[in-house]
Amino acid sequence: MDSFKIKKMIINKIIITSVFILATMPMNAQELIQASKYDDLMTAPKIAIAGGGTLMDWANINFYKESNEKLKKISDPNRVVFMGNSITMDWSDYDASFFSENPFVNRGIGGQTSPQMLVRFRSDVVSLNPKAVVIFAGTNDIAGNTGLISLENTAENIFSMAEIAMANNIAVYICSTLPAIDFLWSPGLEPASKIVKLNSILKSYCEENGLTYVDFYAAMVDADGGLQVPEYTAANDLSHPNLEGYKVMEEIILASLKK
Repeated sequence: MDSFKIKKMIINKIIITSVFILATMPMNAQELIQASKYDDLMTAPKIAIAGGGTLMDWANINFYKESNEKLKKISDPNRVVFMGNSITMDWSDYDASFFSENPFVNRGIGGQTSPQMLVRFRSDVVSLNPKAVVIFAGTNDIAGNTGLISLENTAENIFSMAEIAMANNIAVYICSTLPAIDFLWSPGLEPASKIVKLNSILKSYCEENGLTYVDFYAAMVDADGGLQVPEYTAANDLSHPNLEGYKVMEEIILASLKK
């Protein structure tokens, strides 16, 4: 067989293969679309998402839905909403009276990061028509709970929450991220210096925009950049305050809210 016939056979084979691939592409695409139908997602295996969310509710907006509906019917001109993660959520467990004896609403969700808080900010804060919001985020971003994120992006998410609040005439209080020498659920990330940088960004934003920066960090940090042990956290935790830690935070936030 001469070289011309061999080349022709090769070219024909390439063409036939290409046509077959193009013909099967719509079928494969259709299969992918079918796999993304609502019913398929509802029956898909459960995937763990930080903050207890699901594929259908990544930010866990449903977590406080029932409570929000009740609060919307109750007018309170002094209402203050605390938006945050487990540090905020656990506050009510350690000192329930801090919230029950003040017009404070706890909207913390354990494990959440700033992008998740931003997604649910309108539902869990703005819809409650509060006088003020206390935004307390950053720890889980640095820990990478929902993936890698830069300090700048974390700060921008917090800025966006603040700007949504301001657009709705809600006073804004941005809290420093608490000190941490390590995250036991995500070890080895050396968060201490990252927290210092994030807090510097947040403080500058507050100064530039006339907002209140709530500095928990300075009152609770140890010589190594961690949360003081055993004064304000346990040695087997390092990130979450104990009751004494929350008492320090209460004194600081109450003083800020009174200004």
